[in-house]
Amino acid sequence: MSDPSSHSNPHLFKTHHVDLNWLVDFEKKCLIGHADLSMQALEDNSSTLILDCDNITINSILVNGASTKFSLTPGKAGKVEVFGSALNISLPSLKKNEKFAVHIDYETTNPCSALQWMDPPQTMGKVHPFMYSQCQAINVRSILPCQDTPSDKWTYTAKVSVKSPLVVLMSAVESEDKSENAEDGTTTYFYEQKIPIPSYLLAIVAGSLESRDLGPRSRVWSEKEMVEAAAWEFAKTEEMLQVAEKLAGPYVWRRYDLLVLPPTFPFGGMENPCLTFVTPALVAGDRSLTHVVAHEISHSWTGNLVTNQTWEDFWLNEGYTRFLERKIITAMYGEKNRQFHALGGLKDLQDSINAFGATNPLTNLVPKLDGVHPDDAFSRVPYEKGFTLLYYLEQLLGGGDVFEPFLLSYIDHFKYKSLTTSEWKTYLYQYFHNKQELLDSVDWNAWFNSPGMPPVIPEYDDSMMTSCTQLCQRWCRSETGSEFSSDDFSEMSTKQKFEFLGELLQSEKLISPALYARMDECYQFSAYKNVEIQCRWLQLGLKCRATSAIQPAIQFAVTQGREKYVRPMYRLLGGWEESREQTVKAFKENYPFMHPITGGNVKKDLKLV
Repeated sequence: MSDPSSHSNPHLFKTHHVDLNWLVDFEKKCLIGHADLSMQALEDNSSTLILDCDNITINSILVNGASTKFSLTPGKAGKVEVFGSALNISLPSLKKNEKFAVHIDYETTNPCSALQWMDPPQTMGKVHPFMYSQCQAINVRSILPCQDTPSDKWTYTAKVSVKSPLVVLMSAVESEDKSENAEDGTTTYFYEQKIPIPSYLLAIVAGSLESRDLGPRSRVWSEKEMVEAAAWEFAKTEEMLQVAEKLAGPYVWRRYDLLVLPPTFPFGGMENPCLTFVTPALVAGDRSLTHVVAHEISHSWTGNLVTNQTWEDFWLNEGYTRFLERKIITAMYGEKNRQFHALGGLKDLQDSINAFGATNPLTNLVPKLDGVHPDDAFSRVPYEKGFTLLYYLEQLLGGGDVFEPFLLSYIDHFKYKSLTTSEWKTYLYQYFHNKQELLDSVDWNAWFNSPGMPPVIPEYDDSMMTSCTQLCQRWCRSETGSEFSSDDFSEMSTKQKFEFLGELLQSEKLISPALYARMDECYQFSAYKNVEIQCRWLQLGLKCRATSAIQPAIQFAVTQGREKYVRPMYRLLGGWEESREQTVKAFKENYPFMHPITGGNVKKDLKLV
């Protein structure tokens, strides 16, 4: 099956192992070194290996130790410029199954879509520089010429040098003690990943980092200014791992460490094997956002161990992971909490669909991505529409006691592999061979290929949501807000307060700016440290045209990096004449300090490109 997001030809060649040798150069802001690829021909007489490559300076290439010709081209027909170039490497005559070695001497360039380089003033410590990668979805090609498609999985080893006293971490396990070189002032780190991974899970970070143990196989890393708070926030990591193992099978990756990144990190978390990256926004001080860690832990099975074949099948990663995450929530906090999170997820799904448009084919569960960058298709759709399908099937087929064994069997059957939606459906029918009539009642075409909200919305227990909905309705009916007080929140959890704001955001009747001010008097939302609460509170202010929200919203947008927060805020600010000019000015001033993924997407949101 061809990957529309890759130039490479994995149907002709298989990557088995990658060995990296890098120097992290903070002065030039690049990685310098070489990569050795252990390859295998899948057909006779295949004369050209095609790798994905994006803004990399190639110095030389050897095949089996001999110099060879190579060229960079825009790639085959239909591949747009944002996919980078095709690196065409001439090969000697090879027979089917013959193995060969490719040595590539190169260095990355600046800017580089996978890397963010931060000067000391941008860090918490203000003393040392910092660098981290974000390779999902198709950015690894900017730090490593490779078959940049999730269908190709390989193991890797790495030898990485950096100026002391900086620390290097990777999506792997340290294989030997670090080596210090007094002559040039560098420290060299050695890593090994024994489990085959798709290319997007290659990850690296270099910075002034400290760690604290969380359990027998976990620790949290951060700049020292946040490490103690992070250790307290994520103290239940081992408990989550144990619950996940009961649901999905043994944890095979040896280590599960967490790394708290600077605020510019564009996502809530990134499931890099052995080293999950998380946003500092999760360190809320009340453990109210640690469900994101449950999500990233779940990826250790669904996504990392069992992987989507292409980005068109992304729901197999994210829908399954959301489903497993909420199973962990059930085990730790009860079924009502899972139901409550599912209802909140429907709001997130509706927000994404509203942003794209209800008829936009990118809201299909299985979208077509020919000529579309996967980042442009990114939304809550694969997460929440995928979860909804799996929850619907669980209820249809007999509940958790019936469906959880299928989840375990599915993971065991496809572990270390990549698969398509079609292969998933075939296995579902094979496993539930005695329930074919029930499965045939599912409108598969509508689920997979129709835009908008899911064709079926399951009935969820709304007991935890009722108080949020009722309080929202009371505010929408109110004239002055004089009947409300802080007592309204006395029995609400942080998550319920968050969903109360979500109800207001999706209400057909918006509250007035005066009521917005009165609400802050009652509930002190503007003083909340929880970033999820801050984000929805400011979004509500912008939607109800409260001018008092403009400056706090701009400040929020330029200090946060997670796209979930930043992009909706910029869209609201840029879409209001009162705030657009100062928003664009603030964005342009902050753009050099943003992660390249986030900055590029916000440019589109503000219609500046």
